[in-house]
Amino acid sequence: MNAPLESPPTREAGETATWRPAPPSRTAADATEEALYEVRRKIYPRSITGAFSSWRVWLVILTQLVYYGTPWLQWNDRQAVLFDLGARKFYIFGLVLWPQDVIYLAVLLVISALSLFLFTAIAGRLFCGYACPQTVYTEIFMWIERRVEGDRIARIRLDGDPWSLRKLRIKATKHALWIVIALWTGFTFIGYFAPIRELGGEVLHWTLGPWQAFWMLFYAFATWGNAGFMREQVCKYMCPYARFQSVMVDRDTYVVTYDVGRGEPRGSRSRKADHHAAGLGDCVNCSICVQVCPTGIDIRDGLQYECIGCGACIDACDQVMDKMDYPRGLIRYTSENAMRQKLSPTAARKRLLRPRTIVYTLIWLALSAGFVASLAMRTPLKVDIIRDRGALGREVEGRWIENVYRLQLINATEAPMKIRVQANSAEMQDLTVEYDQGAEGLAPTSNRLLPIRIRVPIEDAKEGTHKIEVTVTAETDTDRDVRIRQSTSFIVPRNL
Repeated sequence: MNAPLESPPTREAGETATWRPAPPSRTAADATEEALYEVRRKIYPRSITGAFSSWRVWLVILTQLVYYGTPWLQWNDRQAVLFDLGARKFYIFGLVLWPQDVIYLAVLLVISALSLFLFTAIAGRLFCGYACPQTVYTEIFMWIERRVEGDRIARIRLDGDPWSLRKLRIKATKHALWIVIALWTGFTFIGYFAPIRELGGEVLHWTLGPWQAFWMLFYAFATWGNAGFMREQVCKYMCPYARFQSVMVDRDTYVVTYDVGRGEPRGSRSRKADHHAAGLGDCVNCSICVQVCPTGIDIRDGLQYECIGCGACIDACDQVMDKMDYPRGLIRYTSENAMRQKLSPTAARKRLLRPRTIVYTLIWLALSAGFVASLAMRTPLKVDIIRDRGALGREVEGRWIENVYRLQLINATEAPMKIRVQANSAEMQDLTVEYDQGAEGLAPTSNRLLPIRIRVPIEDAKEGTHKIEVTVTAETDTDRDVRIRQSTSFIVPRNL
């Protein structure tokens, strides 16, 4: 269970509350120098309960069910999601994608980027606070840490104690659990690129390939290091999103905000005291909002790039307000304009629909609709015709002019196809196509080269280059045949 919040500081009866102004602000040069040379101070986030904490827990559960569970799903007697790099095939449930389908990946990346722009313009770093892998695994590792070492005060004391058998046992238990989670995460990651059921057997029998073992251990090490040790340092210094988020937010973006007008001057007081009469704001200066912050910032100093928008400080402050019998919302999700202009929540939400977000939404909807429509209407047969450069044109049996081609055929479905090839031209009549009749079958999710010979009677052949059209018909188990037409050239040599 989460530890209860400590009560805010109190004063003896009759004591007069005073508010002392904050020390003079540092110059930009001082802040830069401190950022460059400051040694990292370990952060001990305090556990908290509340609405935003519950959202984080459910998002952790949901994302990990998807991540760990997806490779084990089956579809048509195969792994439902498998990126088979060796065979150059991507299986995504009923879809089979080939390297020629890289355009879908490009469009998907553009849609993902627009989603990030849209969500950030509406509500800041929602992805960072709830669904980013760094945040998710840090939450998992901190949950283990709290279960093994205790909450904030217990962890601080344990780290300050000299090494003993008890401390060694506790630390070893924590790291053992971390490593198990990290190894399972690395194993699951490799399971997206190799059949995970076969991979599990190889791991159990110690027959894992060198590259698979390397990437599994590398990913496990990265998870252990990032979520166990680096934590907020990844968000502060390694993630580029924190640096350019300022260009994606404006004064109507919902972010975690401290109500300065209501909270200042801050200071401790008795629960029964009239703090307004004493010249104090609602902030009791308990610093619990700092103690629960996973990046160790003080939200009362204003929005900072380190803030990941997790809302932990909102939950903590609301609980303190409840204890003091003050209204909730001293720290809340709202916009800068709503705070300055004292807008109602309804009026502030109406400002979310502004030109910026509307344009993002329309572009996102158009791209998403086009992406889905393109996948739905995707041709299951891919054909590429390649001329045999070793024989541009030749006379056969004194009766025919023959050109040789190779058809690159790809069956993008999981059903067999029967192939028929025809050729026609407006410039030449009686074109015939010859190929190995035993090679008409095209296996499911396969690709192959089919050599074909196109002939025209010598008396109908006029020297030069002629445009012809090759039609490839694929007969499937369904009633609808697939026809692909490709244009190429037919060469009739001179001086026949």
